[in-house]
Amino acid sequence: MALYIIIFLVIVFLYVMTLYNPQSARVLMVIMAFLAIFVGISDMLGGYDRYIYAECFDQLANRMRGGRNIFASALFRLYGTEFGYCFLNVGVALFSANRYIFILVATLIVYTCLYFSFKRHTNNYAFAIILFLGLWFFFSFTYLRQVLGVSIAWLALIYVSKRDLKRFLIVVFIAATFHNSAIILLPLYFIPLRPFDKAKILIVMGVIFLLGLTDGPATLFEAYGGVVEDTRVQQNLADSSGFREAYLVEAVFFLFLILTNYDLITETEEQTVMTNTALVFCGILLFFVKSENGGRLAWYYMMGVISTLTYITTCQQRVTYKAMALIVVSFLLYMRILIGWGVFLFPYKTFFTDGVRKGDKIYNQFEYDHHYAKDKFYR
Repeated sequence: MALYIIIFLVIVFLYVMTLYNPQSARVLMVIMAFLAIFVGISDMLGGYDRYIYAECFDQLANRMRGGRNIFASALFRLYGTEFGYCFLNVGVALFSANRYIFILVATLIVYTCLYFSFKRHTNNYAFAIILFLGLWFFFSFTYLRQVLGVSIAWLALIYVSKRDLKRFLIVVFIAATFHNSAIILLPLYFIPLRPFDKAKILIVMGVIFLLGLTDGPATLFEAYGGVVEDTRVQQNLADSSGFREAYLVEAVFFLFLILTNYDLITETEEQTVMTNTALVFCGILLFFVKSENGGRLAWYYMMGVISTLTYITTCQQRVTYKAMALIVVSFLLYMRILIGWGVFLFPYKTFFTDGVRKGDKIYNQFEYDHHYAKDKFYR
């Protein structure tokens, strides 16, 4: 656990050290490269999802080397509509049959996309990454397909302010070939490029919250699941078995910060787009307040939150009370996931050493090829 805390503190230190040069591309590149390698070379951390993606890759690689039909593989049966993800597997399998190489390549793609999004949409790179650590970093260990979809989809945000519908649609389409849920980003383009009345925003958010308390979200995604012929959509998103207090608290907190600084953050067209993106993020959380996993759809709008909060917090070349408060909140969110996931994340281990982490119950339950424990590079 200490290693993760050190990483967070080092980035906070870099934020303080770059107050007078907050948009240093070199600093951003170094941080992103480190995080990409740190996540990419980890040994099956994150839980079940990484195992199922690895097993699908291994089965595909076996078929390719045996000259058998790859389209009959589990990968294409499970994720046939997400052919971008499928052919990423095929591309990696052409030169390596090792699951760790596949995970590393996919992670490098994710963090390369993130580098360009942070470079374009944030005015203080180190501070933006502090928010990223609290909000999304740990999900890059495990939800590989959706993280690929989100990181690619964020590249489309630049085309909203540029009013380039063609390129926006192309990027969102590519993202959807990695995870179908990326199509939820489409409505963003059609939101007017102007600030909205704060009272009306609160009314709309209130209505969305009330809708979220009904069975409407589950019904909507049952219909969506039928359209894309993907029962996983229904399983993951239509679960309305409880009430997610965390979604409500997160949405209210971000709305408070945004609306109390609203006049400042809508000065430019591009920042208006980012602010509107952040507002949609809050709306999705409120709409899926009874859904176990529905809030994952809000990930496609999370860059708006990171960009907007960074802008309102770091517009001065000093560490403000606002900045310190958000650093504390990010750290609490970071530790909440770190402690909650526990053995899924620590003790940290890379795939450069053989063997299995002590007490790794996920390995005991989901490992499908025990040869990897003896030799990580036997394939």
